[in-house]
Amino acid sequence: MFEIIKDPNFAARGIPFGVAEVRFPARESWDEAAFRALAERELADCRTRFADYDRKAVFSENPYFRFFRKFKKTYPVMQQFESVLFKGRPFPEGNPAATLPFLAEICTQVLSGAHDIDCLDGPLTIFTPDSRLPFDGMRAESTHTYPNDVCGRDGSGIIFSMIAGADKRTCVHPDSRHIFYPVFGTPDTPPAPILSTLDRIVSYVQVLAPAAEIETALL
Repeated sequence: MFEIIKDPNFAARGIPFGVAEVRFPARESWDEAAFRALAERELADCRTRFADYDRKAVFSENPYFRFFRKFKKTYPVMQQFESVLFKGRPFPEGNPAATLPFLAEICTQVLSGAHDIDCLDGPLTIFTPDSRLPFDGMRAESTHTYPNDVCGRDGSGIIFSMIAGADKRTCVHPDSRHIFYPVFGTPDTPPAPILSTLDRIVSYVQVLAPAAEIETALL
C-alpha cells in the first residue's frame, strides 16, 4: 500500500476511511466489454430493487446525505442515483477505470473517488481543515475545503475534499495505471458499508482487468 498518513485532527474523529490501491496492466488486456455488461446488470438490478423509489425513505437517514446537509450541500451521489436510474442519464462511457467508482456509488449510495497515484507528490495525508483552503477542482475551477470537512493532501497541495470533490492534478486520465479509490466515511458511518464498498470496487476491477494487482485497507 502506498503511504497514507492520518493527521491527528482527523484520527481523533474516528471516521472510517477505505482505500483500494490498484495497479492495472496495459489497457490492451482489459475486458472493457465485460465491464460494460457488468454495469448494465448492476444498474438493471438497482432499478428493480428501487422500483418504488422514495427519496425520503432511501436518503433521509443516509449518513452522507445528512453530512452534506450540514454544509448546505446536496449529496451528489443522490443526484447521480436519480439521474442514471430514473431520469434517463446514460452511464458514462470512456475510461472504465475512472467510471468504476461512479457505478459503485450508484449501487451502494456510499461516496468514493479515484486518483492517480503516480501524480501524487509524496504520501497522502488525510486531515480535517479548520478553515476554507483553496485548490483547483477536477474541472479546473477554483474551489475550497470546508471546516470539519474530510480532506486529503500531498506535498503539493489538496487533492480532495469530501464536500468539494477531487482536484485536477491527480484525477484519473486515460493513461493512468496506478490508481487509488478512496471510500469516504462520515462521523456516523460504521465500518461495514465502507468494507462492503471496497469489496464491490475490487470485484469490478477483477472483471475489468483480471490481472490487476489490488490491495485494500480500512484506516
